[in-house]
Amino acid sequence: MVERRGTFMKIAILSQDASLYSTRRLKEAGEELGHEMRVVNYLRCYMNITSHKPAVYYNGKLLESFDAVIPRIAASKTFYGTAVVRQFEVMGVFSANESQAISRSRDKLRCLQILARDGIGLPVTGFAHATQDIEGLLDFVGGAPVVIKLLEGTQGIGVVLADTNNAAKSVIEAFRQLDANILVQEFIKEAAGVDLRCFVVGGKVVAAMKRKGAEGDFRSNLHRGGKADMVKLTPEERTTAVRAAKSMGLKVAGVDMLRSNHGPVVMEVNSSPGIEGIEKASGIDVAKKIIEFLAKNAPSGSTRDRIQF
Repeated sequence: MVERRGTFMKIAILSQDASLYSTRRLKEAGEELGHEMRVVNYLRCYMNITSHKPAVYYNGKLLESFDAVIPRIAASKTFYGTAVVRQFEVMGVFSANESQAISRSRDKLRCLQILARDGIGLPVTGFAHATQDIEGLLDFVGGAPVVIKLLEGTQGIGVVLADTNNAAKSVIEAFRQLDANILVQEFIKEAAGVDLRCFVVGGKVVAAMKRKGAEGDFRSNLHRGGKADMVKLTPEERTTAVRAAKSMGLKVAGVDMLRSNHGPVVMEVNSSPGIEGIEKASGIDVAKKIIEFLAKNAPSGSTRDRIQF
């Protein structure tokens, strides 16, 4: 592990695009706090996997002397992105989120199963392989309306609201014809198209917002025209968000939940949550919170001895 020189740190932001808002804000926040920040396109990294001197190269040059990395891994590039993060971990570099935690959260089914194991509130969720089992699946979810989700979908893509059981069967059969894996969840009507995004850093909720879907769309994703506003969380909602992030092993996470009649239910835990929407809605410098967390924890936070494969 590289020794810190006073309060100075050398931090790599693993991102495909230096112009993205989240990447820019992290770089700016780090530089304002006196750290050396570098944006590294993880897809252009290549690795020397050896027992004696593991290394990461970028544009033909050795990447070394980093105190910490901040992974901003795209969902479609999870396999290679987490391999790069894992290589930095093997080298003893502290990561804002460890590779195993990123992989765990990216698998929606695995994520929900872990949250269920830890007793965290969830919508009733079903998963099946054979179309012959659709009737039973819909029964224990509670019947239509139901939400059908592609396991590989992101930013609201591949999420369908089926108003009737017949419509749900048609959608499920169509997805299964394409050999797509899906989840079927109860529709939380009382949420009224509004969800909560809680931004967790180092075991604390540092910012939160509520998101409302575009007119006529039950999905609240900002990428799909949703709008964000400030929100005051209840103690239970804060606790749920922190527990969900901890269950995934994520030190930096965006926890999405709905307000249901039986308390907060978690929909997703995001390992590379966007910063733009929540900074603008909450007025909180989330990027600075992340850098401050790294400055406090990276000096003694080498992941080399606890890396999991």
